[in-house]
Amino acid sequence: MWQRCVPELPAGHRVIWVDLRGHGASPPADPGTSLGDLADDVAEVLDHISAHRVHLVGFSLGALVAAHLAAHHPSRIATLSLVSSVAPRTPQERAAVVRRLEAARTDPAVTADGAVERWFSPEWRLREPDLVTEIRSTLLANDHASYLACYTAFATGDEEVGPLLGRITAPVMAITGSEDPGSTPAMSRRLASALPDARVRIVAGARHLLPLERPRELAAALTEHFERTTP
Repeated sequence: MWQRCVPELPAGHRVIWVDLRGHGASPPADPGTSLGDLADDVAEVLDHISAHRVHLVGFSLGALVAAHLAAHHPSRIATLSLVSSVAPRTPQERAAVVRRLEAARTDPAVTADGAVERWFSPEWRLREPDLVTEIRSTLLANDHASYLACYTAFATGDEEVGPLLGRITAPVMAITGSEDPGSTPAMSRRLASALPDARVRIVAGARHLLPLERPRELAAALTEHFERTTP
């Protein structure tokens, strides 16, 4: 997800990419894995690699994890960037994500196709068909039980994070695409209104996969945000 964005960051940043439990090379996610479990995993990584405050960036599910971590470990966080994040959902938004979760339990292929449909505009699908195939294949290659565990944490995690937002002391940037149907601009504004120190960035014309669709714009926004505070 970050392979296009990280090279756009200025030289000199030490960048640690974390595969959440159930993703990439990390161990599987057991049923019942909570948002707090995922945040604790990231905190453990930070304990091993750095004694300094960090610029914490989370994308999608990772944004919920990052917010949870920032609320519970404020002294470790210099800035927080919530990329394509959900906010505490409305009843209609909750119903939509629950429908997707139920579909994922029964038919992973339909779930993968639906994700590609939401994430890629028709123009982007035509422009980069190989990337579309790669993303779909990655979704289908996930361990199904791990995917469901993490998607459940994503579908319910906004309820857990919502009451914690006021505890986040680091400067926050909430950034999303103007055409993201799941992590909407309204959600980013909702997040910012609940945070003590937050700003909103909306990337015109973009959908959900900002690190892949608009890596240069995202990296520039992140860099500007990092410069607000030096770890």
